[in-house]
Amino acid sequence: MNAKFPDACPALRGVVCLHDLDSGELLALADSASITAWRTGLAAALATHLLASPSARTLGFVGAGAQARVTAAGLRRLRSWRRTVATDLNRARAAALATDVVADAAVVARAAEVIVLATWSRQPLLHPRDLRPGQHLTTLGADEPGKAELSAGLLTASRVVVDDRDLAAAGGALGTAGLPPTAAVTLGEILRGDQPAREDTGQPTVYAPVGLPWQDLALTWLVYRAAVAGGRVLTVDLLS
Repeated sequence: MNAKFPDACPALRGVVCLHDLDSGELLALADSASITAWRTGLAAALATHLLASPSARTLGFVGAGAQARVTAAGLRRLRSWRRTVATDLNRARAAALATDVVADAAVVARAAEVIVLATWSRQPLLHPRDLRPGQHLTTLGADEPGKAELSAGLLTASRVVVDDRDLAAAGGALGTAGLPPTAAVTLGEILRGDQPAREDTGQPTVYAPVGLPWQDLALTWLVYRAAVAGGRVLTVDLLS
């Protein structure tokens, strides 16, 4: 159960209920802001690492809120970065995330080989003219109808990877740009080896997830098992 407040940080407030698969017993309550940020950020970091050029060492962020910070943490575990730049409406947040604060998304695109967008924008922030061959972009803000960080022209000119084709076409980046499900491959296909991570065409790559509920389940289950194993639990009887 989640509620979104775009002006808050984190913007998502809610709770994840973890139930026993056989009995339905409530096992745990987890903070949804933390679970959603970490599962989105870790999946985004993995996809970005796989899709970006292996030689890429400059990283840029458009939006420097909680989601960007978690994604950055994952990316810094996967490879070293020579330079990090960021832009945000709140300059202090950008300065806390990156070594260089810049004016806007177009400047980030000029400075970085890999760009992560994590905003609430409903207007495209980047267009084909802003990109160079071989760049990678991860757009996390286009996760519901009407939200858009990349223009339709940019998506059309890029190799697009999503977490779920139908959801991305119904309410994600594909749908907002008017593109069909067939305009993208999935991260699952790449992880299984059914599709290559990169193609030697110089074409920009884009990862545009909408976020999947099973990722919440997978992460909550790992957290729950770790907490129980470590004895770090508070048991509450909700029935008496």
